[in-house]
Amino acid sequence: MASCSGALDKNLAILRLIERLVYEQLAETINLDEKFSKLALNSTYTGGIELQGNTKMRFEGSKTYVATEDLKLAVNASITLQRPLLIKGEPGTGKTLLAEEVAASLGLELMQWHIKSTTKAQQGLYEYDAVSRLRDSQLGDERVKDIANYIVKGVLWQAFEADKPVVLLIDEIDKADIEFPNDLLREIDRMEFFCYETKQLIKAKHRPIVIITSNNEKELPDAFLRRCFFHYIQFPDKATMESIVAVHFKNLKKELLDAAMASFFGIRALPGLKKKPTTSELIDWLRLLLAEDIPASALQAKDGKDAIPPMHGALLKNEQDVELFNRLVFMARQGR
Repeated sequence: MASCSGALDKNLAILRLIERLVYEQLAETINLDEKFSKLALNSTYTGGIELQGNTKMRFEGSKTYVATEDLKLAVNASITLQRPLLIKGEPGTGKTLLAEEVAASLGLELMQWHIKSTTKAQQGLYEYDAVSRLRDSQLGDERVKDIANYIVKGVLWQAFEADKPVVLLIDEIDKADIEFPNDLLREIDRMEFFCYETKQLIKAKHRPIVIITSNNEKELPDAFLRRCFFHYIQFPDKATMESIVAVHFKNLKKELLDAAMASFFGIRALPGLKKKPTTSELIDWLRLLLAEDIPASALQAKDGKDAIPPMHGALLKNEQDVELFNRLVFMARQGR
């Protein structure tokens, strides 16, 4: 098992190195002279859309969101290549929040499409409200003569019609049916779709900055992946996590922070956990510790009764993990 873990870590390190080299190459491309930059951009299909300076937008992070250099480079590479940014990572690592921060940082409107297991791709384009039209026809409403009155525009249609670029979040795409990503290939690639009811070709006025999140619940089709720029958000290390905590808690005592960090990363390192606590759960836990005025000493177990940290329900989310943690701590205290 240890050898498999070592091989996995080695492969991840190689992938991160390759990803970094791609980022650096893209960063160099961005700094090329204007003439060559235009030539490079023209080689990427834009569907006849005016770029309106989108590619000159740069995401540099914000005061309320701690973005690593790799993540900032991924966002900017996506903007430069005019391709959707596919973000994967553990739940609670800030994938959805990234879209909000990118929009706020660039001064753009954020449009969100939260995917469910029953979501269909058509809903993002438009829906024809036949029931309302039938009801209005029975009431003699003049609106029934124009079918456009019964077309409910989806998030993609709204983004395509916007008078300036927007940030479009397609959240948790892996929750939908396996065919969902394939049904959006043309719309995402060519930034256009056809409304059969009104016989309109809807084309984007400005190419939106598309951010797609996934929790890896399902594999995404290769044809869809080919059209995206991919980035995996690694779980923050201790230093990065402390920076994230500092954003949420300005005056947190160092003693409490150190004790909480040791307890949190100690729990994450336990073998066999069904669900490891994430960044958002650490923030919730710290908020509870402060609200209840729990001292740092309470996080350092001294006997069997204190094996589980106070307010552990914010970190451990099922009884099997609580029992496993109790058992492992007990065995460690017995010197086994």
